[in-house]
Amino acid sequence: MITNDVGIVSLKHLILEEMARLAWAGKLTSEEKERLVYKIIPGPLAQYRCCIYKEREIVRQRIRLAEALCPSANPEHQSENVIQVLRPACEECPISSYTVTDNCRLCVGKACLNSCAFGAITIGSHRSHIDPSKCRECGKCAAACPYSAIAHLERPCKKACPTGAITYDEYGICEIDESKCVQCGHCIHSCPFGAIDSKSYLVKLIEKIKSGRRVFAMCAPATEGQFGPDISMASIRAALKEMGFIDMVEVGLGGDMTAAYESKEWAQALEEGRKMTTSCCPAFINMLRKQFPEQFKENMSTVVSPMCAISRYLKAMYPDCVTVFIGPCIAKKSESLDTSVPGNADYVMTYGEFRALLRSRDIELKPVEDGYQEASIFGKRFATSGGVANAVMECMKERGVDTSNIKLKKCAGGKECVQALTLLKFGKLPEDFIEGMVCPGGCVGGPSKHKTEMEIMKAREGLLQKADDRKVLKNLEQYPMDKFSMYRDGHLESGESNR
Repeated sequence: MITNDVGIVSLKHLILEEMARLAWAGKLTSEEKERLVYKIIPGPLAQYRCCIYKEREIVRQRIRLAEALCPSANPEHQSENVIQVLRPACEECPISSYTVTDNCRLCVGKACLNSCAFGAITIGSHRSHIDPSKCRECGKCAAACPYSAIAHLERPCKKACPTGAITYDEYGICEIDESKCVQCGHCIHSCPFGAIDSKSYLVKLIEKIKSGRRVFAMCAPATEGQFGPDISMASIRAALKEMGFIDMVEVGLGGDMTAAYESKEWAQALEEGRKMTTSCCPAFINMLRKQFPEQFKENMSTVVSPMCAISRYLKAMYPDCVTVFIGPCIAKKSESLDTSVPGNADYVMTYGEFRALLRSRDIELKPVEDGYQEASIFGKRFATSGGVANAVMECMKERGVDTSNIKLKKCAGGKECVQALTLLKFGKLPEDFIEGMVCPGGCVGGPSKHKTEMEIMKAREGLLQKADDRKVLKNLEQYPMDKFSMYRDGHLESGESNR
């Protein structure tokens, strides 16, 4: 049961793997799940927490997440949000936001005491003390201290959230404001206690495969490079077919499709003097919808994401099929659940979940000589910052549109996206189009990436160099683009084509 992960990530993936094994064996009974709890936390000594009882409760909650349920069975803690908080795990995190360090000199001036308007500071025998129950986190004491002895301990989950969606209840337990959460998942891997995670659909997926349904995998463009320089899309495809999937399609092809149709919108917007944003990153779309609703209506492209494009393509060809996206993105799970966009992926699997699924069938990724390629190099590069805009510009050039004067704003990271959309909202954006990706570096920097970005990019470039130089629009002539809609509302124009 040893994995390549460490610490809390290892435990998380181990539980997913064991749940997948039970699902394949048809043994997902209450008794077997409770037996799994004791298998993972046998006792009598605790491995991660203060006691085995808390550890076992956390395992039980992770088992519920593996079944796409909320971690707690408490009716008051039910939510449709993909991102969930495991309350027993969050209890280990410190409550105090401001704390006094050893740099405190107990100075006569007592600047900290005099600056506090809430009576939260007292003077101890060795240092000042801040009462967290009285502290209002205004930061005036830290600013007043001449020795910089008061540190601001911003909790990592809150620090990682680009939209201010994380707060805490009276006990210091993390709470997620769903009206602000864009489901990017950055908080998940930032939490050193593993107290935040997403619902998993592995069990439901396995049930579909076992039922005999046609299940197709769709691998994100970010996949190339994730598993080393020798593991190509053909390697992933072979492993998935061995597992029971009917086939796999690279979503870089969907990138070609999205770029072709967005380029038509961009060209029209350019003529009208109207600014636009891309529509590929689901966290960016969630940010638009929740925090910039007017820009969501007026400026966002109406073309679907590459994931949705490939799902619709497959469902047009095989109406009864099930489509599963595999990638580094947590927000894709929320996109697949968005009923306002018909025909989208049925399930989404992160790379961590994919690896757990492979282990549950004792399948290893191996180099494959087959030169599988369905996407152009432009579609393949959708995964990196600037890739979407470059592909759209390429399609405009292929149609003979002059792009020399187009100004682009490429945003990678939540902060950059918020800044650009704020400028757009107030009519101060100098650029014509915004490419928005909430993850730094683009999709390759997603929260479920398998390796560091440097390792991924090094392996990725070697794999991409093997791709041919096919053009985007020429590549799409091989596919029935008139059989499915490329627009969010699902409408199909008569005689629709990528041209």
